[in-house]
Amino acid sequence: MTVAFQKYIEKIKEYWNGRSKKQKTLIIGSILLLVIVISLSIFFATRTNMVPLYKDLSLSEVGTIKESLDSKGIKYEITEGGTTISVPSEQADSLIVELAAEGLPKSGGIDYSFFSQNAGIGMTDNEFNVMKLDAMQTELANLIKGIEGVKDAKVMINLPSQGIFVSDADEQASASIVLNTEPGYQFEEKQITALYNLVSKSVPNLPTDNIVITNQYFEYFDLKNGENSSGDIFTAQNNVKKEIERDVQRQVQSMLGTLMGQDKVVVSVTADIDFKQENREENLVTPVDEENMEGIAISAQKITETFTGEGAAAEGVPQGEDSDDALTGYATGSNGNGDYEKIEETINNEVNKIRKEIIESPYKIRDLGIQVMVEPPVADDETSLPQERVDDITDMLATIVRTTINKDAVEGELTDEAIQDKIVVSVQPFNGKPQFSNQPSTSIPWWVFVLGGVLILVIILLIFLFMRARKKREQELLAMEEASAALLEVPDVNEEQETEGSLRRKQLEKMAKDSPEDFAKLLRTWIAED
Repeated sequence: MTVAFQKYIEKIKEYWNGRSKKQKTLIIGSILLLVIVISLSIFFATRTNMVPLYKDLSLSEVGTIKESLDSKGIKYEITEGGTTISVPSEQADSLIVELAAEGLPKSGGIDYSFFSQNAGIGMTDNEFNVMKLDAMQTELANLIKGIEGVKDAKVMINLPSQGIFVSDADEQASASIVLNTEPGYQFEEKQITALYNLVSKSVPNLPTDNIVITNQYFEYFDLKNGENSSGDIFTAQNNVKKEIERDVQRQVQSMLGTLMGQDKVVVSVTADIDFKQENREENLVTPVDEENMEGIAISAQKITETFTGEGAAAEGVPQGEDSDDALTGYATGSNGNGDYEKIEETINNEVNKIRKEIIESPYKIRDLGIQVMVEPPVADDETSLPQERVDDITDMLATIVRTTINKDAVEGELTDEAIQDKIVVSVQPFNGKPQFSNQPSTSIPWWVFVLGGVLILVIILLIFLFMRARKKREQELLAMEEASAALLEVPDVNEEQETEGSLRRKQLEKMAKDSPEDFAKLLRTWIAED
């Protein structure tokens, strides 16, 4: 066994000494890579995946849970400054149930269940009042922590002492609350209002004016009470104005940037917004036939009276032309005969009666101004940008202004001259444009292809050397096997050794049998020579 092992060691040494430096490096690197891969596989296969069991705990709660886990012999990790405790993922669910049965984690405060569990006769009024206040603060904090966006809450309540006499006026309570909110969470106005009402209704005689709510960054959550101050109105209107201006600016910048280049155009937009909201009611009466100003006849009545005979004529003659009321009256005259006719016609027409309740929304654009600065293709040559291109830009901006301005909010007609006064296009070089030394290249650099080719050649060379070394190793193993077989071959001692004389004798015997004449000639020749 020892001799065979030494032979094997000698073969390995001989093989290793026969390798070149590159082959030795390749073999060592392959072995190291294999060891690293096997080690990583074993590490990830045997690693324990830890998940948080509880987060954002106090140090006392973490200590209590740590003692319970130590007694159970469970592996755990404490992270995030001692506020989070993690356990193996496969044990997390069962541990939550087991620790909950043990009453863990404890809040560290007194809740209302304390009175049912520790009711006793020896408690004084002062002790009872302190515990009652602590329980009230704990329960209110638990209610607030259930709100979305709140991670933790601290509540401090100040309850006034009750007066001795009935006539004493009741003092009001006050509350201070500090919220630990989630990063980036924005509370809506209705959520803040609900939070104030929750606190106010949970504590006796606590108005919302006596409540102060802030977060961990000392940002106050104010209760607006449904009323907007002038500052809030200005802020809201200013935000709407900026949003409209940014929308138009992005539209113009995108369009002209595509035409001239994004770094060749600078756009500024100013807008005048009508924030007035109007509610009005209109009662209109219009004819059905607007051309003839007539309605639809729904009923008609015509009465005709005629009379012929004495007394039918009007008495008297018209007064003279010199009179002030000429042709307007009759003077008394003599009776006579005549005809009398009276026609009375009544027609009831139906018209259109329209009642409109109109609510006009605010945010009407009364005026819009667009200022554009364009850098010519050749920065130092303003003539490189033809006037036709400037006119095209002006026409495009005029279309945007014409379609954006509300026609009802403009007094008079919006003419082309008025639109041109709202547009400014300036062609000049941009001297303040930032210069970047390293411009990002959109194409793949040449050295990437060179590096890729070198890597491919190295891989091919390594494969060639590996195959060559493997073939050479196989040849050496075959030669070693042949040499070993030759060494192990032992001749048979009983086997007759073949000599030259015996070989000649066999040949003469064969000749004598096959060719006697030739054998006789050969004998005569040998005799003659002797």
